[in-house]
Amino acid sequence: MSIDVRAYLKPHVHMSLEERLALVKRRFADESHISVDQDAFRADPQKAVLFICPAQVFKHNLDDDSCIVNYEDCLECGTCQVTRRYTTWNNPRGGYGVTYHYG
Repeated sequence: MSIDVRAYLKPHVHMSLEERLALVKRRFADESHISVDQDAFRADPQKAVLFICPAQVFKHNLDDDSCIVNYEDCLECGTCQVTRRYTTWNNPRGGYGVTYHYG
């Protein structure tokens, strides 16, 4: 088996976050598998969960200083679970969640 070195060394295509997320197959449940303790979120001066999530699932609602969870974009990496104590992440129920594929 030979490898086409020129093709292998071609620069990677720049893709936006939306284009990358489109490569992930999802089946959505009717309810979120992520919850946020809003009082603890409001009390956190850094609000790190807004910045640590690679899929940008968490958005800051400035109107009432709450956290909006766009669980449909979740990549199920568990980063939010590790970073702060005010997020609760559960596996989506059976048959729901993400399936990774590329190409």
